[in-house]
Amino acid sequence: MINEIITNTIMKKSNIAIVDTGSANLHSVLKACKKVGAMVSITSDEKDLYKSDGIIFPGVGSSDAVMKSIKKKNLITPINNLMKKNHPFLNICLGMQILFDSSEEGSEKGLGFIPGTVKKFSRYKKTENLKIPHMGWNSVNFKSKHMVFKGVPNETKFYFVHSYYCLPKYDENSFATTDYGIEFCSVSIKNRVIATQFHPEKSGEIGLIIYKNFIQYTVI
Repeated sequence: MINEIITNTIMKKSNIAIVDTGSANLHSVLKACKKVGAMVSITSDEKDLYKSDGIIFPGVGSSDAVMKSIKKKNLITPINNLMKKNHPFLNICLGMQILFDSSEEGSEKGLGFIPGTVKKFSRYKKTENLKIPHMGWNSVNFKSKHMVFKGVPNETKFYFVHSYYCLPKYDENSFATTDYGIEFCSVSIKNRVIATQFHPEKSGEIGLIIYKNFIQYTVI
């Protein structure tokens, strides 16, 4: 049924720019976008970002490495400008974490677009048997509805791989949560920036629905 939803959906062609962060999952994100009908490219040119209908910011690796990479490519200012102007963004995993003020993973400041911090999973009495990194399938509890998650049932399981989690300062920026010893924010939304701690591109057909919905979201 999910395949039918993706295949039968008629959508305006959307020009999607994937930010070249140097992370390992760029091409799996590219493949997912192509599969649901987007015109998509990987780029580190700010002109491509401004010309796009929507931007995907993926992430695998360390927060310091990604922040240094986009600083070197002079992308911090255009990314911040576009987010403030309500340009559609989909930020994935580490791409979600760099939206916050700071991270316990490194010394580089984040973009500061979403107030809050990024904390490391820690073991204490309740969570002494936790495996870190959190790796595998876990359910997501959505607090509300949003077009990008249309057709995604509550408590759907998605694929995670991370050792750090986001702690928004304000509840309004926590759109969904996941329980892994503690309840942490697994989806954060501010303006038209949608950020997921899980990897839709690694989550099978249900993850493709999120990409399909995001692409539609960029052209409304």
